[in-house]
Amino acid sequence: MRHSRPSVPSGRVHNIINMTTFAVLGVGAIWASRQGMISVTQVQASHFALAYLAGTFLLSPDLDLSEGRVNSKRNWGILGPLWVPYGMMFSHRGLSHSWLLGPLTRLVYLAILGAIVIGVLRTVWPEMALPAFPEPLEWKVLLPATLGYFLSQWLHLIADGIRPDHGLRRTRRRN
Repeated sequence: MRHSRPSVPSGRVHNIINMTTFAVLGVGAIWASRQGMISVTQVQASHFALAYLAGTFLLSPDLDLSEGRVNSKRNWGILGPLWVPYGMMFSHRGLSHSWLLGPLTRLVYLAILGAIVIGVLRTVWPEMALPAFPEPLEWKVLLPATLGYFLSQWLHLIADGIRPDHGLRRTRRRN
């Protein structure tokens, strides 16, 4: 007997799941902070929210399908085609859909694109002042942003039925 693969949510459904979770977390955080259970600054909430929204709408795991019509690629507007090489590097639901390395591949790819842009700008306009990251980047900034980004990615993977040991199971079967 052959088992059919369960259908996975569309990009629109992924966005609804993520935004519903975002709203529930926001209401929960406001309630918990008013009860004195947690303390969240506006800066921490902003970093979490921005990273979560970027992970949901711009850096979705489905960018590994960016040769086609993918919501995340479309959300980049005229810069969307920059993600086509990423889609060519990763097979759908392969490494790009793993729980730790998948989200990191998109950040590394984005950093490489940024480095290329900075390199071109430095070559064409060497005297141009470029914005710098504030130093030092503190855990109070990095932790909420990291949690927001990874949570948005993990919700996508959970909705796709991908478990945290996704890549490991295949490796164990081959041995």
